[in-house]
Amino acid sequence: MKVDDFSKVAILLAAYNGEKWLVGQIESILYLTDVAPTIFISLDLSDDDSLALCEKLAKQYSNIQLLPYGERFGGAGKNFYRLIRDVDFSDFDYVALSDQDDIWLPNKLSHAVLIMKAHSADAVSSDVLAFWEDGREKLVKKSYPQKQFDYFFEAAGPGCTYVFKTSVLQDFQAFLRQHWLQVNQVDLHDWMLYAYCRSKGYQWHIDDQPLMRYRQHANNQVGFNSGFKAYKKRLQLVRSHWYLQEVAKIVTLVDPQGESGFRLNRWFLIRHFWQLRRRPRDAWALLVMMILNLY
Repeated sequence: MKVDDFSKVAILLAAYNGEKWLVGQIESILYLTDVAPTIFISLDLSDDDSLALCEKLAKQYSNIQLLPYGERFGGAGKNFYRLIRDVDFSDFDYVALSDQDDIWLPNKLSHAVLIMKAHSADAVSSDVLAFWEDGREKLVKKSYPQKQFDYFFEAAGPGCTYVFKTSVLQDFQAFLRQHWLQVNQVDLHDWMLYAYCRSKGYQWHIDDQPLMRYRQHANNQVGFNSGFKAYKKRLQLVRSHWYLQEVAKIVTLVDPQGESGFRLNRWFLIRHFWQLRRRPRDAWALLVMMILNLY
């Protein structure tokens, strides 16, 4: 197959203080097989030498572009919203999201393209293999069966696994530009994107092949949640009503007229708890919190 025949993929990479990891991540993208990647980098105002590194990479590789630098986004979500708003990806076949510190396997995107075609999907995400600097690894399974209302309550997995048909992300781009301030109030871009796509009837496939190594370290804004500390942190978020507030923001944005049949009231949620989270354990945990009025 000629390079000209490869699917052209725009990769939106959000970075912040990533000098330590950026080269490894970008090299893994450049070595992808059977796709033609172009990397668009948005660098949040950083304290390390990330800017000089990104400028060097953009000069070294014709398929790396650095967006204008100098703005403080204050989080990955707002950085990705900026990328989606500002990048012109109309000439690409697909669009993928990338963190700054992971390692992609060579067939990550070519496999995603095949899966999308096989399942007639408009977007795809996947399980990931979390890894730590001490050598530990653990599968992060996200490929539980999708539920009727799960998109109001969770993302489809880490955003760094997301791949979209260009037309789908162009639709979200128009929506984002129209509702810029409101969307930026939603903290988690991966949750927002999944909710938008599902609410619009796009077909989303969650694949069970982990084709990227998902780095875990102290600077992760959102990482692999496991163990007692992680559950305690999530319980605190629920009890502080952060979770409920995020759900309400998303419902208001993607289903303002209630056309999905979803209702954000306690008794509706209790009756339909099984349709709110994909993993059975999470659905039962949410039910208990709602019964105890902790949610």
